[in-house]
Amino acid sequence: MERIRNFAIVAHIDHGKSTLADRLLQRTGTVEARLFRDQYLDDMDLERERGITIKAHPVRMRYRSADGGEYVLNLIDTPGHVDFNYEVSRSLAACEGAVLLVDASQGVEAQTVANCHLCVQGGLEIILVINKIDLPNAAVDEVRRQIEDVLALPAGDAILASAKTGAGVDELLEAIVRRVPPPPPPPSRELRALIFDSLFDSYRGVIVYVRVFSGEVAAGMDILLMAGRGRFEVQEVGIFSPDATACERLRPGEVGYIIANIKDADKVLIGDTVTEARAPASSPLPGFRRMRPMVFSGFYPTDADGYEALKAALGRLRLNDPSFTFEQENSAALGFGFRCGFLGLLHMEIIQERLEREYEVGIVATVPSVIYSVTGRDGTVMEIDNPVRMPPPAEIEEIREPMIRATVIAPNGMIGALMKLSQERRGECVRTESLDRARVILTFDLPFNEVVVDFYDRLKSVTSGYGSMDYEHTGFAPSDIVRLDILINGDPVDAFSSLVHRSKAEARGRALAERLREVIPRQLFRVAIQASVAGRIIASEVVRPMRKDVTSKCYGGDITRKRKLWEKQKAGKRKMKLIGKVNVPQKAFIEVLKID
Repeated sequence: MERIRNFAIVAHIDHGKSTLADRLLQRTGTVEARLFRDQYLDDMDLERERGITIKAHPVRMRYRSADGGEYVLNLIDTPGHVDFNYEVSRSLAACEGAVLLVDASQGVEAQTVANCHLCVQGGLEIILVINKIDLPNAAVDEVRRQIEDVLALPAGDAILASAKTGAGVDELLEAIVRRVPPPPPPPSRELRALIFDSLFDSYRGVIVYVRVFSGEVAAGMDILLMAGRGRFEVQEVGIFSPDATACERLRPGEVGYIIANIKDADKVLIGDTVTEARAPASSPLPGFRRMRPMVFSGFYPTDADGYEALKAALGRLRLNDPSFTFEQENSAALGFGFRCGFLGLLHMEIIQERLEREYEVGIVATVPSVIYSVTGRDGTVMEIDNPVRMPPPAEIEEIREPMIRATVIAPNGMIGALMKLSQERRGECVRTESLDRARVILTFDLPFNEVVVDFYDRLKSVTSGYGSMDYEHTGFAPSDIVRLDILINGDPVDAFSSLVHRSKAEARGRALAERLREVIPRQLFRVAIQASVAGRIIASEVVRPMRKDVTSKCYGGDITRKRKLWEKQKAGKRKMKLIGKVNVPQKAFIEVLKID
C-alpha cells in the first residue's frame, strides 16, 4: 500500500484534463505507441466530437520514480461539467489526491472554484498545475495571483506544464509520488469497497468500478450491495491498464472492477458500498446519496410506429447511465411516449443525441421542466415534474420551486448586462468580488426553472463568450407558479402545457400563440388559438380560413343568386367547425417546442 497513489484530474471544461491524461499514459508506457490515439480515455464518439468527458475513466499506471522506487498510480479522469457533479464527488472519494488544472490564458474559472471546494471538502492533497504555458497569451504570474486570492491555495509551488507538448509532465509525476499520501491502513479486515462508476456489458452484465478501502475481493466470493440490497457471486475481478485486465484479487487501496453476473443495472448505485455477504460490514462508507434527476422532458417518437424502438433504446441507455430515468406516459396530441429525467440540460442533450445517432430513433422532446413541491389544502405534499399532473388551483395551498446559487465569472465591463439578465430571470445578485483587474465573480440566487432552458446560451451571448458559470442546488422556495395551457378551438393540447411564473405567463402564452399561428396549416374554417391560465384567456390568435370562391361561375344575373351560395357556404363552415378537428402536424410540435 505504501507504493500506491490514487489521484484524479479535475478542472474547468476545456482546461486540458484529457490531454494531460494522454501525456501521463505515454510517459509511463501504459499504452503502446502503435495503439495510442488522442483523448485515449474518452472512448465514446460523442466525447471525442464535443471534446468533453462524459463518464469517469479509471486507469492503472506503473511509474519508476527518480529515487528508483516503483509505484502504482491509479488515475481517475473525471467529467468536468456541472451536470455530473455528483459523479465527480464520488470519484474524488476514491482518491487521496487531486491534480487541479488551471488554464494559463483563461485563469481561474467557475468550475475551477467548485472542483477546488470538492477537493478541500474531501480532505485531498491538491497539486496545482498551470497548464497551456506554451500559449502566446499565457499569463502565469496573473494566474498565480488568482489562485491565491480566489482559491486560497499557495501558488508558489504550482507546476508549470503544457499537456500539448509534454512540458512539466515528469515534474508532475514526481509531485504525485512525493505529495499524494498512500491509502490509509484499513481499520478492519471486513470488505468495504466504494462504487464510483459502472458499465453494462451485453454478455457479462454490470461491470462495477470500485476502490477497495478494507478487506479483499476475489472471484468466488459472495458480495452484498448495501444500498441496492443485492447479493451476487463474484465471477471476475481486475484492473484497468488501460484495458480491463483480470487479476487474482483486489486488495486495500486498489482501484479495479468487479463482474458478478449482475443483470439489473438498478441494483448498482454510484456511491454504494460493496461488502462480503457472509460477514457484512457494520456500516457503509460515508457520503452515499441517491442521484435525483433535476430536469424532466417528454420524449415521443416522430413516427407512431417507432414507440417500441424508442422503448428498447431508452432501456439500453439506462443500463449504462444509472442517473437517467424514464417512465411511460401518454399525450393526447403526441400519442405514447416517455417522461424522462436528467441531471441537467447537457445530460438531456447527450441522451437525445445518442438516441438519434446510436439507435437511429427520431424523437420529439417537450419543453424541459423541473420538479415543483406542491402542498395541497389537505396537507399532502406532491412532487410535480409534469404540468399535466398539476392539481387545480383550488386544491393547492402552496407551490415551492427549486432554487440554485450560481457563480458567474465574467469581464468587468459585462456586470450591467449580467445584472439585467438575472433580473429578467427573477434572480438576485448576492455577492460581487473582484477576481483580477479584468474579471469579477458574481454570485446569484436564481430559480432553477429560469436557468434550465437557455440561460447558459444567453450568458455566453451577453459576455461575448468570456463568461463561465457553475451552480449548486440550495433547496426550494415558495413561488407564484401557474399552469399555462394552450387551447386550439377550445380543446387543450397537453404537449404545449407548461408551468411558469405568473409574471411571465402572458409573454410566454403570447409567444406560443403567435408561433402556432405561423405553423398550423389553414383549415376550411376559422381556428382560434388561445393561451389560458386557470380558465382565463390571456392571449389569442386566429388562423384565418381558406376561402373558396363559390361564385366564380356566376357571370352576372341577380345578386340574390350569389348571396344564396355565400349563405350555403357559411352554413357548411359552421357545421364543419362543430365536427371538424384541427390536425396539428408533427412539424408544428417540433417548431413550437423550440420556442425558448
